[in-house]
Amino acid sequence: MGLVTEEVRAKAEMYTGDEICREKTKCFLKEISMPNGLLPLKDIEEAGYDRESGVVWLKQKQSITHKFENIDKLVSYGTEVTAVVKTGKIKKLTGVKAKELLIWVSVSEIYTEEKEKITFKSPTTLSRTFPVSAFIVPEEVEAAKEEPAKEKSSEATEEVTEEEPAKEAAKVEPAKEAVAVKEA
Repeated sequence: MGLVTEEVRAKAEMYTGDEICREKTKCFLKEISMPNGLLPLKDIEEAGYDRESGVVWLKQKQSITHKFENIDKLVSYGTEVTAVVKTGKIKKLTGVKAKELLIWVSVSEIYTEEKEKITFKSPTTLSRTFPVSAFIVPEEVEAAKEEPAKEKSSEATEEVTEEEPAKEAAKVEPAKEAVAVKEA
């Protein structure tokens, strides 16, 4: 790991353990305005981020291959992924390869010029652009935000008896749509 020197490690925020490392990875991606599903690593042993230099590193137990279903692309993540980051850009990326036709191509840079598009660049300057939405993973927090809205809709239909749950569900759904239309 050429980017991660002892000096960088000494100044960096470092985390160990899969759960906290996954959480911190999503946080740092959000901080630099990148989609939260860009680094779907598993069994992360260590994550580090030196805000001053922008150096980030992630170590996982073994290499993984992930398929981004929305764009039908395979991406391989090595046991060590390193990069230099700043808002909207990941440079000097190591440990990431994408499959193009029959060969694996190293990805050295990722950037967003517009909020809807993300570009991946290889060391040979070949690049591919995709919609940012292909790399966004719905967060669990969003599901919790939807529940209070359902409760409000349920309160409006309290008169319905317990014997008719299908009718109650039918009444709640149109109420939700009406709220959405009013807000828009």
